[in-house]
Amino acid sequence: MKPHYKPIPSESKLFKVEFQKTSQEFYYPWHYHAELELTFILSGQGVRYVGNSIENFHEEELVLLGSNLPHAWNTMIEQDQPVTAIVVYLKEDFFTSNWMQSVEFEGIRNLSLLMNKGMKISKAIATALKPKFFELLNASPFEKLMILLQVLEYLSHNYEYSFLCEQEFACDFDDIDKKRINGVYDFIQKNFQNQISLADIASKLNMSEEYFSRYFSKTMKKPFFEFLNEYKINRACKMLIETDKQISEICYASGFESIPFFYRQFKKFKDCQPKTYRMNFLKISNYQLV
Repeated sequence: MKPHYKPIPSESKLFKVEFQKTSQEFYYPWHYHAELELTFILSGQGVRYVGNSIENFHEEELVLLGSNLPHAWNTMIEQDQPVTAIVVYLKEDFFTSNWMQSVEFEGIRNLSLLMNKGMKISKAIATALKPKFFELLNASPFEKLMILLQVLEYLSHNYEYSFLCEQEFACDFDDIDKKRINGVYDFIQKNFQNQISLADIASKLNMSEEYFSRYFSKTMKKPFFEFLNEYKINRACKMLIETDKQISEICYASGFESIPFFYRQFKKFKDCQPKTYRMNFLKISNYQLV
């Protein structure tokens, strides 16, 4: 499941800022790069894969990724809105420069270490920083550096975030076929509503069931069916906040065959029950509209 290496060309030796507005720019197979990455989603939604984490993503989301941390953003099948994002790549020279080793930048250096686990910044902090990301697009090179330092310094004092990977997920794969992980993602996305067996997915990758099971667990640091159920729960969450369907209907629509099992898995991944998840989202939405 070797991810693609994605080169990030740039005139600057320190960082690069991109406005990504097309599927060719944004959707890229599971990949990694030496640059640290700040991705601010402006519009659209889909599924975000970071290391062995799998979650839905939405607009006004800010995610920070460390060096060589494999990741991918994929659209939902029924996606009806293009994804646009402002992406900042911090090059290796950004942190190895002598000036960055000064005591004034200790907070930013510490932030870069936390990014190795992947960080999802709270909605409130992301919204507060949104104007700064827009300023990065049109500022002069020197002004961009100043704005970027302000953003990083602000984030270094922010404790409203969650880690995406429980442990650092270094990209240390060697000769494994780099297309396999994307094959797994694609197969799950197209077949999650059906009963998927280990034989089904293993055969798609030309592996035996036993070999695939060991291989997936070793590479992704979690069993395949845990990964699959996590995907299904995130699909259920999407329906809970976007539709008024009954919870039992959502259970089956997201690929589960047993309502009790669906409730157990929801509690495991979201630490609450589906009804509570929906109510909490509605409370937050109503508060933002006031």
